[in-house]
Amino acid sequence: MYSWKTVLVTVLLLFSLKVSSPYIVENIQWSWFDYLHQSHEIEQVPDFVLVDIDEKAIEQYGQYPWPRDVYAELMWNTDPSNVHVFTQIFSEEDRFGGDEIFAEALINRLSILAAAPTTQTQTGLAPFVGTATLGGGAAADYVWNFPGIISPLPILQANTYGVGVTNATPNLPGTPNFDATVRSAPLLVNANDQLYPSLVLETIRAFFDETSYQLRVTPDIGVEWVRMGRQPPLATTPTGDVLISYWNEFPRVSASDLVAEDLGGKVYIWGLTAEGFNNPVSTPVGAMFPHEVQANLLQTVLNQTIIKKSYWYDLLALVVLLSAMLKVLFVTWKAPTRFALIGVGVLVGGQVYAGFYLWNNYLILFDTFYSAISSLLVFAHASFNKYYLTYKEKERIKKQFEGYCSPTVVKLLQENPDIIKKGTKREISILFSDLRGFTPLGESFGDDVQGLTKLMNGYMDAITQPVLNADGMIIKYIGDASMHVHNAPNDDPNHARSAVQTGIEMLRAVEEFNVEVKRQGRPPVGMGAGINTGIGYLGEMGSTSRHSYDVLGDSVSTAARIESKCKEYGCLLLVGDATYQKTKDDFFYLKVDDLAVKGKSVGIGIYTVLDAQEKMEEWQDDQVTHEEMHELYRAQKFDEAIALCKKLETAFDQQMRGYYSMWIERCEFQKTQDLPEDWNGVFIATTK
Repeated sequence: MYSWKTVLVTVLLLFSLKVSSPYIVENIQWSWFDYLHQSHEIEQVPDFVLVDIDEKAIEQYGQYPWPRDVYAELMWNTDPSNVHVFTQIFSEEDRFGGDEIFAEALINRLSILAAAPTTQTQTGLAPFVGTATLGGGAAADYVWNFPGIISPLPILQANTYGVGVTNATPNLPGTPNFDATVRSAPLLVNANDQLYPSLVLETIRAFFDETSYQLRVTPDIGVEWVRMGRQPPLATTPTGDVLISYWNEFPRVSASDLVAEDLGGKVYIWGLTAEGFNNPVSTPVGAMFPHEVQANLLQTVLNQTIIKKSYWYDLLALVVLLSAMLKVLFVTWKAPTRFALIGVGVLVGGQVYAGFYLWNNYLILFDTFYSAISSLLVFAHASFNKYYLTYKEKERIKKQFEGYCSPTVVKLLQENPDIIKKGTKREISILFSDLRGFTPLGESFGDDVQGLTKLMNGYMDAITQPVLNADGMIIKYIGDASMHVHNAPNDDPNHARSAVQTGIEMLRAVEEFNVEVKRQGRPPVGMGAGINTGIGYLGEMGSTSRHSYDVLGDSVSTAARIESKCKEYGCLLLVGDATYQKTKDDFFYLKVDDLAVKGKSVGIGIYTVLDAQEKMEEWQDDQVTHEEMHELYRAQKFDEAIALCKKLETAFDQQMRGYYSMWIERCEFQKTQDLPEDWNGVFIATTK
């Protein structure tokens, strides 16, 4: 149920939704396109002027609709070079009888009137111009068809330069205007079995003083382009529509101020803006009045601003969608969470960026937003499934190992099981510890096993806490002994120093533990510890039925051998040469021996570290004497070495008294041996 295969169901569902494009998916797509539209830089268009029949104009010229001689008066007083485009449909006779006066003004000023195709009537006729259709197709088979048309009065039609339709693309599923937002408009429609140009197309025809226009219609494709005279062809949709660019800003003037503002050489686009007379329409950039929409459409066509959105782009978007979701699924499932987040972020960000890039550089509407959202949904589903399976795996591991592994090991195994299962090879520092004085302590409890167990648990708690404080890893407890490592599994670049400091802290913890032991009237205990640094092999080891996290390697066995020599040397904390070399400037060391532990033929330096605290400077002279003693020993000057040992017995707060007693015995023994002249001072151990 929570495998990667179930995420494929989400992938297929999101892909199917995009193919079928229900309202919600279509709304997501066009909301993204509208956002792109809004991001375009605003462009000033000074030659097109919006003439508003606003509250100010109605206050000056009286209630609306005006007598048409008012329009005539305003037109007569403007420069003859201006073009007047009316978005109102003057289909009814003027109740004030001003149609003839208005018609005379129309014929003396270059003017275009509006018509409206309609489904409410099957009649109507407007003047139309001849068209040349190329490509072998019939335009009526592809453009929007209406049974009738509402057009201006015949007297007005006869005296104007042209009449064009003002309708937008119908609000149908699959069209840009599906949600009643005007994003596109047709350049021509078929009404009452006649092909009519749009108001914008007629305005451009008047602007260039052309007599006709051409269009290319290809069978099985539809309208490919529309062209006015010798102007470049304008690509359209198969139904003859164009997407409108709404980033144009036009000067506007109240109709009451038109004469005062008239400069000549302008295209005046008339529209009604007074409250309660005309409702704004929705556009990608907000509400606009119809004549504002026509002005933007006019600038779009005249400026050859081709916003590109085609069937082929939609098919390519489907390919991008499917491939993106599958890539997200693969990355999320295979990569670690951190890299998956980065990968998915780059993929989603790249899709959004691609959408912006195509729009800003080529005005291509390419839907990468839906694929970006879908990618995030797939990522969320895949991440949840992966998290759930990981959670179940962690719970299984916890149940499997909590009976015989430390909580730290269990937690590590839960977070990244591969570290345990696959294992690793790295440099580590290993510390073995062992309890001293258990026999008298055990005898003091007699048959009170419960009391002894409680006290021993307290001891193990005492020596464990310093390890945990230093982020060390407890590998195992062996009776009253323990083994832990540093730099595994947690990274610790100063692992040798951490190991030595932890050993010191463990000895301090034992001293504090003895306070309670003595309070109970029990004999105090001690601890010996050995530390070594080297390569270790770490991982899950054991039989198929019982296994645990463990460490193997020569460095591990050497650490155990070093710890076993603590009692023999009379020292509490011994370290091997590798650990010493990494930490010799951090602690107070004394050379103990050059020892070849059992099973080894090559000797290593063994050192003890004292908890010097504030006495390092005080002990420096004795430290030099100690080193001289070892030089005499290696030079086979045993009597002189013995003399220095006796001198040092009270040094270092007598912490080394046991060692010097042992060393005197060693020197006495060496005096009886037939040593070669090149003897290097290495003592070969015969026991572990």
